[in-house]
Formats: sequence, structure tokens, C-alpha cells
Amino acid sequence: MKILHTSDWHIGKKLMGRDRYDEFRAVLSEIGEICVSEKIELVLVAGDIFDTYTPSAEAEKIFYEGIKKISKNSAVLIISGNHDDYVRLTAAAEIAQDCNVYIIGNNLQAVKCNGNFAVRPVESQSGYVIFENAEGERLYVNVLPYPNEARFKEGKTDESFTVKMTRWIEFGERGKTENIPSVFLSHIFVAGGKVGDGEREIDLGGARLVSMQTLPDCGYCALGHLHRRQKLGKNAYYCGAIMQFSFDEAGAEKSVNVFDIDCDGVKNFKTVALRSSKNLIRLQANGASAGVELSKKYPENYVELTLNLTQPLTPNESSALHECENIISLKANVASEDEKDVHISNKDKCSSQLFTDYYKSEYGCAPSEELLGLFLSLTETEEE
Repeated sequence: MKILHTSDWHIGKKLMGRDRYDEFRAVLSEIGEICVSEKIELVLVAGDIFDTYTPSAEAEKIFYEGIKKISKNSAVLIISGNHDDYVRLTAAAEIAQDCNVYIIGNNLQAVKCNGNFAVRPVESQSGYVIFENAEGERLYVNVLPYPNEARFKEGKTDESFTVKMTRWIEFGERGKTENIPSVFLSHIFVAGGKVGDGEREIDLGGARLVSMQTLPDCGYCALGHLHRRQKLGKNAYYCGAIMQFSFDEAGAEKSVNVFDIDCDGVKNFKTVALRSSKNLIRLQANGASAGVELSKKYPENYVELTLNLTQPLTPNESSALHECENIISLKANVASEDEKDVHISNKDKCSSQLFTDYYKSEYGCAPSEELLGLFLSLTETEEE
């Protein structure tokens, strides 16, 4: 069976306050075109469909239009991520199934198995789905949306997160009663994964890290949550986000994973680049006029421009810079005449960086991982 793995769409996410709706629409249309050109049978979407619990009407419209195009030639299986309100995401699940689109939230509700599509689910219970194509080839998918106790309606216990993860994964493995290819589809942070500014930091304290040893025995682990494309271990893949969402991703190619899978494992694996969104670029110049001229050389990019200055910008210089529509982020290093007094901005620093800087200024050393994890866990409590 031929699979396409994508994740972290974050529909509705803004870049420094700028809407990117046209780009989201174009990228989802591009994924639909890839499904046709690559003859994809099943699309796996590993969470974070939207950027917030309450996406705008425009973001939801883009999702429904995009997923309709993608499902025209392929079955689609979607799980919720930490940015998704799984109740809201699965509200249209009954209608979506009539379009060969299957959405599973943290209630782990089984999907409908009476469709007449070429690729369709033929068996499903809470936590897993078995798909079959026109040739009778089957694929077992263990599904685990973004996991925590609150979302699974579990009370607080002394059970460690590792033990919980093992239990949740084993629950999704219980339907493996025949020797068929299998995939693990989840939105988690696996230990060893590389993170960037675009990801939420709630897992960086280590409390919700998932070890490689905890992952199930399967042909392919289709993961979401981390925005950088990367492979961990033998067969655990983050395909990465569909667009560059923060300037630390400047220069990083965005793509989807495409592969065949059978009982012997993954074959013909490749990444297919996504080219419909604007690329982010970091530029640096000495002075405002040089910065304006440099940014004009990259009209199709979103620009983060750092200016090296010896004095503050004049009103005319500021006006000239603001007329450059592609400059999204403007930073300035202003040095005094003796070049010792340098202004360092906290803008765009992530929560852990700000907390670490503050802790160092107060106590002269970095906070422990335990303390940093506790600080980040407070963020999770507030957001959920």
C-alpha cells in the first residue's frame, strides 16, 4: 500500500501578525496534487491541523476545501495534536467519513467501515484502524492522538508517563491478530528529536518525553509534533511542518514523506518537497539604506532583517524600512561610539530562553532541568 505522511499543518498560524491563508490553501492543494502524481492510497496526518483550539472560520474553510481535494483520490486518516481541540476537530467526523476521511480525537472513537471506496477501513475499534485496498492488501494503523491524562479523561495517579505511554500504545496494538504491515500514527515528542522555535515548549522539560524503546514494533512510525524533518532510530519519522513557521527554520526544505509498505517493511521511501509557501530568510546589513536594498533582492521571501547601527534610526530611515512589505521582523544592534554598549533584544525568544535568562540574572547560573520542566508545565496547565 502506498502511503503519504504529513503533519503539523497549523492552519491559521500567523507570522509576526501576518495572515498566511493563501499559502495554507496553496500547500494543501499541492499535497492533493502529490497524491495524484504519486498514486497515493492512504494519507496519514499526524496532528496539529489547526494552530489554536478556536480556529477562525477562514481556517476551517481552508481545511475542509483542502481535505476534500486530498481525499478525491486517497483515503485520509487524521489524528488530533496538542494545538487541536479534539472535540471541535471531530465534530464533522460523520460527514467526513462519507468522503473517505477519518478523524480520530482523544476519545479514540472507532471509524465507520462500510464505505465503497477503493481504499477503505475494513475493521476498527478504539485505538486502531485496518485499511484495505482494491488488491486486498491490508494495513494496520495504531492511532494515538496527543496523549495526556486530561484528554483521555484519566485522573492523576502515581503512574509515570512512560508507564502510561506503554499502556496507551499497547491498547492500540491489541487488534494485531494477523500478519499484516503496520504503522504507528501519533503526535508525541520522542527523545532525541530536534526542536525549533516553532514548537510549543511544554515537553522540553523532559516530563513528556517518549523513549524509542516505548514505540511499538511496526513497519513505520508516522509522527507529528516536531517541525523539523528528521528520522529517529530505525523507522520513526517526523515529516515536519508543511511551511516554515519561524525564522529558525529559514532555509529548511518542507516536504511530505512518501513510501510503500508491506510485511517486509518500508520500501521506496522518499521525501517530496512542498514549494507553494513563501520561504523565510535571515538577512543582516550595516545601516538602514543597505538593509532596504538587500531586502529588495528577495521580494518573494519573508525577511528577518538585522541592522548593525551606530545610532538610532531616523524617521526617514524607519519609513523606508516599513515600506518594504517583505520585511516581517526588524532587529537592531545599536553600538555606542566605543562599541561596547550593545543592545540585545528579547524579541522572539521562546519561553524557556526567557526563563533561563531571568534565572541566570538573579542567581548566576542556569536553572535545573527539573525546575525548567516545572515552569513549562505551568504553561500546559493554563492552556488546557
